[in-house]
Amino acid sequence: MVTIFAWLAGTIALGIIALAVWLYEPDKPRAALEETYPGEYRVIDGVRLRMRDSGPRDGEAIFMLHGFGASLDTWEKWAEALSARYRVIRFDLPGFGLTGPDPTGDYTEARSMQILAAMMDQLDIDRASLIGNSLGGRIAWNFAAMFPERVNKLVLVSPDGFASPGFDYGVAPKVPLLMRALPYTAPRSMLKANLAAAYGNPAALSEADVTRYHDLMLAPGVRRAILERMGQVVLREPGPTLARIQAPTLLVWGERDGMIPISNAEDYLRFLPNATLARLPGLGHVPFEEDAVQSLVPVEAFLSGAAR
Repeated sequence: MVTIFAWLAGTIALGIIALAVWLYEPDKPRAALEETYPGEYRVIDGVRLRMRDSGPRDGEAIFMLHGFGASLDTWEKWAEALSARYRVIRFDLPGFGLTGPDPTGDYTEARSMQILAAMMDQLDIDRASLIGNSLGGRIAWNFAAMFPERVNKLVLVSPDGFASPGFDYGVAPKVPLLMRALPYTAPRSMLKANLAAAYGNPAALSEADVTRYHDLMLAPGVRRAILERMGQVVLREPGPTLARIQAPTLLVWGERDGMIPISNAEDYLRFLPNATLARLPGLGHVPFEEDAVQSLVPVEAFLSGAAR
């Protein structure tokens, strides 16, 4: 006779299988995604990078580095405005968007900086200003410290770098068990909730933006690459590195940032020798998407002003 326990175990197993089948989402075909989300492609240090290069070729160069899980498209409105005066280069960081996985499997900070330097070399750009958000901000300020001769100005939008409560420096994080299902599923509703949390006003999040994030999350190999990157993040005490940065720096922070709170700005101001803070009332972690016009005002003023 089948025991109640055996029956219950079988029922739970069937339920888990049914849930897994219901939630399963395969990768989307690359050709279809490349048609929907256009870009140029260059092979940089062995990685086929999706990029866009706009504005006058003889203008001052600006590189834009997006945050975790995003793509070059996140900068669209800022890039369009800045391209009237500057040469604006943005690209999908390896492991994200239509750049996809790095063949080396290396997603460390050092690798990201190596690729940025190689891209500048290939484009014959000796010096540039850097704009980085979140993860992209962390890459930008580390690059400015390592290659001071290559950076004119630095704009950090809610940059990552200081360890959150419960996290330690010098230790690779443990990837949560549930996250290990990411290569097989990416529910749009869950993604939308996460994106809404990055806005000061969640109602400002458009369905078109949710679709874009969801589509590019399903690009071939991206979800597995995201897991690999998460497991390779090892934060170092930022103070000594920040103190070496010579470039004039603008911190841009939404006062309603729920991802990296504006209180973190004080940590950066304490160490950066040449930095100012622009506070954005009512905005969150991605102000360039939430309100591109308001958030760009201090950035344009900073970039156009005389370097100190």
